Amino acid sequence: MSQPPRRRRLEVEDIGDVTVVNFVDRKIIEDQDCQIISQQLFSLVEELGREKLVLNFAGVEFLSSPLLRTLITLNKKLGASGGRLVLCNIDPQICEMFEITELNRLFKIEQCENDDDNLGGVLSKLIRPKPSHGWSIALKPPPPEPE
Repeated sequence: MSQPPRRRRLEVEDIGDVTVVNFVDRKIIEDQDCQIISQQLFSLVEELGREKLVLNFAGVEFLSSPLLRTLITLNKKLGASGGRLVLCNIDPQICEMFEITELNRLFKIEQCENDDDNLGGVLSKLIRPKPSHGWSIALKPPPPEPE
């Protein structure tokens, strides 16, 4: 008897040299789901060589401790290879759990406000600017507003 196909748990998008990972599930509590997510995240780093990951937790309401262990291991793997891991759009209750366990000291956590399309300023902090080929442009300040 064959196993049913595994449901995709992550949506992955490359933006420049940054890989953005969005979680499909609102609650990540089942051990099997955590194992699938772990395999998919580790595959991004170990098999595909991704070095800059942004994990977007928008819509995630609950995380189980096995997933937290995965995040800790992923952070160590990326740190050992010179990569970076950023967590963003974390629900306030999950953030509180990170603070209680002091995991907020381990992870780079960003809240992306008012800019869901490109994850606020998170991507701009991780994506290298394109070379200007020696050209420069002088930007003029905006005109003063009328009183």
